[in-house]
Amino acid sequence: MRILIGLLAGTLLAGCAGRVVEPGGGPAVAPVSVQIIAFNDFHGNLEAGKLAVDIPSESGVTRVPAGGAAYFASAVAKLRAGHPNSVTVSAGDMISASPLVSSMFLDEPTIHAMNLIGVDFNAVGNHEFDRGQKELLRMQNGGCEKNTKRTPCAIEPFGGARFGYLAANVAKDAGGTLFPGTGIRSFGKGARQVKVAFIGMTLKGTGTLVMATGNEGLRFEDEADTVNALVPKLKAEGADAIVVLIHQGGYSKRAFDANSCEGMTGEIFPILERLDPRVDLVVSGHTHNAYVCDYASVDKTRPLLLTSAGYGGTLLTDISLDIDPVAGRVVAKRANNVLIQSEAFTSAKGPVPISDHYPRFAPEPRVAALVARYAAAAKSYAERPIGKLTAPAPRTDDDMREQVLGNMIADAQLAATAAPANGGAEIALMNAGSARVSLTPRADGTITFGDIYAAQPFGNTLVIKRLTGRQLRAVLEQQFDENKAGGRNLLLVSRGFGFGYDLGKPVGQRLVDPRLNGAPIADDRIYRVVVSNFLGNGGDGFTTLVGGDEVLTGIADLDALEAYFARGPVTPPATDRTKDLTLRN
Repeated sequence: MRILIGLLAGTLLAGCAGRVVEPGGGPAVAPVSVQIIAFNDFHGNLEAGKLAVDIPSESGVTRVPAGGAAYFASAVAKLRAGHPNSVTVSAGDMISASPLVSSMFLDEPTIHAMNLIGVDFNAVGNHEFDRGQKELLRMQNGGCEKNTKRTPCAIEPFGGARFGYLAANVAKDAGGTLFPGTGIRSFGKGARQVKVAFIGMTLKGTGTLVMATGNEGLRFEDEADTVNALVPKLKAEGADAIVVLIHQGGYSKRAFDANSCEGMTGEIFPILERLDPRVDLVVSGHTHNAYVCDYASVDKTRPLLLTSAGYGGTLLTDISLDIDPVAGRVVAKRANNVLIQSEAFTSAKGPVPISDHYPRFAPEPRVAALVARYAAAAKSYAERPIGKLTAPAPRTDDDMREQVLGNMIADAQLAATAAPANGGAEIALMNAGSARVSLTPRADGTITFGDIYAAQPFGNTLVIKRLTGRQLRAVLEQQFDENKAGGRNLLLVSRGFGFGYDLGKPVGQRLVDPRLNGAPIADDRIYRVVVSNFLGNGGDGFTTLVGGDEVLTGIADLDALEAYFARGPVTPPATDRTKDLTLRN
C-alpha cells in the first residue's frame, strides 16, 4: 500500500507534461527530462552495517540496515542507468561529525568516495566548517597543508573534490563568497537544450553552530534573500529550472516514502514562504529527516518540490524534472526516496524481513576497495580498549531532554579539570549536540577508543571560565530562549549541579533554583565552569558564555573521556539533574 501511495503521489506531482508546440504552429518539441539524484547529511558514513532506516508496518516498526558508501555508489549508478540527462547533488554535511574511518583521516576518504561516485555539486552545511575555512578550502582544492592537529594525507595524496562546493550565502568580509554560489548544467542539444541552475547554501545560523576560530571574516546571510537575489540573474543567463540545495530542513513523522507534507514542521518553511515562485525544487537537509513534499499542497503560488534523504547515505532521492525547452520552464516534477538496502544485510535471525518492493544493491568494487583500505588503517586504533562501562549510556535526539550520555561526558570533563593544577573547575556544561551516538558496551563491559570517538568526534578543547553567579544564571536562562540562534536546547551538567525550569514563565525568568552541591548559586560569587571551546565561543547560541574570563585551556574533550574510563569501570549516571516544572494543562 505504501508503494502504491508513493506511485500515486508521483503521478499527482507530474501533472500534465504532454508535448510542446513551437510558436507559429511548428513541429511539436517534447519536454526534456532531467534526473537529479539528491542526498544530504552523509557525515562520512563509509562503512556498511552501521545505520538503519525505520520502516512502519502493521506489526510495528522494522529497523532495516541501510547505507555504506559502496552500496550507495551502486545505487547511484543503477538510478542513472538509462538517464542521459542526470546530475548528482548533495545538500551539505557531507563530511565531519563522521565515524572514525573517515574523520581520523580528516574525511579525505569520503571526498575520494564522492569523486568515484560522480557527485556534481555539494552545498556547504554547518559541519563543513567544523575544522575552519582553510581546511574546507583544502577539501575543494586538495593538497596536504596541515590546518588541524591531525596529519593530512596520512594514507595517500589528497587531490580534493572533483565536484563543486556551493556557498551562495557565505559572504566574505573582504568581498565575494567563500565558494561560488551557483552552478549551471546544460542538457540536450539544439532546440531541445535546457539549462538547470543550482543555488547552494547553508543555514544562516551556521555561525553559532561552529567554532568561531578558523571561520573569521565570514558572514552567513539570510537564505531566502540570497535565493531571491540570484533567481533573476540565473533566469537572465537562460536557466530553465531553478534548484536550491539548502542545508536547512523540516521534520516529518511519516515514512520515508510517504510523499506527503502532512504534519510537517521545521525552519525550512519560513524560508519557503518567502522564496521566489520561480524556484522549482528545494533539496534540503540538516534535520536528518526523510520526506518528499509537494509544496503546492501548502502554497499554490509556489509549486515547488521539497525533498530530503534522511541521514548517512541510507537513502537517495530520485527526482525528475520535465522541462519545456521552448517556454523555458518546468512542466512536471516527480520524486521518490530510495532505500539503500544491501543485498548482504541480514539480521541475527536470518534475512531482514523487508518487502521485496525495496531493491537491494551490490557493492561498487572501487568504492568498496577504498573503504576497506581506510577501515584497515583505522582498525587497530579503533579497537583499542580504553575501559569498562557497566550499562549502556544512551543519548536522545530531544534537545530539551536530559540524557545519560551527556551527563556522563559532563562528569568526565569535570573530573579532568577539577584539580587546582588543571583549572579547579566546579561545574561542567555540555551541549547535547556534541554527543553524537550512544555508548553501548560489549558483553564484558568493554568500551573501545572507536566507541568514544563515535560519541565525541569533534576534537574540541576544554576551557575553564570564571563566571559570576549572575553570569552563570544568564547562561542557563539561554537554554530556554526559543528566540536565540539554535532555539531551546538543554545543557547537560556535571554531578553535584542542578536546576529546574518553568517554560510557562517569560523569557529570562524561566530558570528555577540552580544549586551546586546543595547550595543556591550566589550572584556575586565566582564559579569556575568548564566547557568546550565550541561552547565557550558562543556555540549553539550560548553567547553569554563569551563574557566569562578564560583562565585555562585544558585537554581535548576526547582525552578527558578516555581518562575518565581509565580510572575504573564507569557506571552511567542518572538523569535527575534538571527538572521541568512547567505546569501542564
